Amino acid sequence: MATEPETLTDFADLSSLAGSGAAPAPDAPPVRTGPAAPIREQELDKQGRAYATGRRKDAVARVWLKPGTGTITINGRDQEVYFARPTLRLVINQVFGVAEREGQYDVICTVKGGGLSGQAGAVRHGISQALSKYEPALRAAVKSAGFLTRDSRVVERKKYGRAKARRSFQFSKR
Repeated sequence: MATEPETLTDFADLSSLAGSGAAPAPDAPPVRTGPAAPIREQELDKQGRAYATGRRKDAVARVWLKPGTGTITINGRDQEVYFARPTLRLVINQVFGVAEREGQYDVICTVKGGGLSGQAGAVRHGISQALSKYEPALRAAVKSAGFLTRDSRVVERKKYGRAKARRSFQFSKR
């Protein structure tokens, strides 16, 4: 009579099936279970602030981060005044949401170049880098959200013989 093959319905069945003498070899290398990357050092200036530079399109943001009440100052103005659109303020505060640090840090930054959207992206990039310098343990969470990577997309330059970067002049049949 033919024997029926064993079917697995749970991972516990798999471990009981594999437990029939499957032990690791004594000369096998040990399995690493801890964190693979070493924890970085905290980088602070003399005033106890973390500094970072953020970039997006043509905008460059210099960001200083220190513990506080959660105020964000951009070019000497409050974030509600400088970035009037709520979506731009949402972009800036995304980093604190991912790191679960809302209202715990004061941010002072200066931004130059580009438009408001690029400046908001530059501030977010700078805040995420400064936060990872102030609390190196948060680097993994901020990096997995993609905030430490500089968005390298920039406006394509205008070419000669073209109306814009790629658009040609209007064709005239006669």
